[in-house]
Amino acid sequence: MRAKKLKEALSQLAEEGVAQVFRPNDGSPAMVGVVGPLQLDVLRARLAAEYGLEVDWSQSEFALARWIAADDRKVFDEFVRSRPSSIAEDFDGALVFMARNAFDLEYTGEHNRGITFTDVKDIHKRKPVG
Repeated sequence: MRAKKLKEALSQLAEEGVAQVFRPNDGSPAMVGVVGPLQLDVLRARLAAEYGLEVDWSQSEFALARWIAADDRKVFDEFVRSRPSSIAEDFDGALVFMARNAFDLEYTGEHNRGITFTDVKDIHKRKPVG
């Protein structure tokens, strides 16, 4: 019951833009993405005050999330297929690459020139395939 309430609360807060909620494609538990620790404190306080949920977080292995797009559907599908533990969906179902650190993101970008990585969902210049 608490898990369902938490899921609903996080979905509502994600719609407001308080945080991002990512659902990994490999079935791992959902991840909450924030810009910094203060935003995490605000999220925790709102969950307690508005939803009666006391929560604590564990840190993910991922530090960066980037929305992905490609002009070529095959390139996009291959990228997603080959990285099941690093791909997640945001609350709208858009696919996101989860990177462990800046080096991981840069290395992946250099070796996947057909993929566009953006840190703000709305700045995709082209419609993402997927």
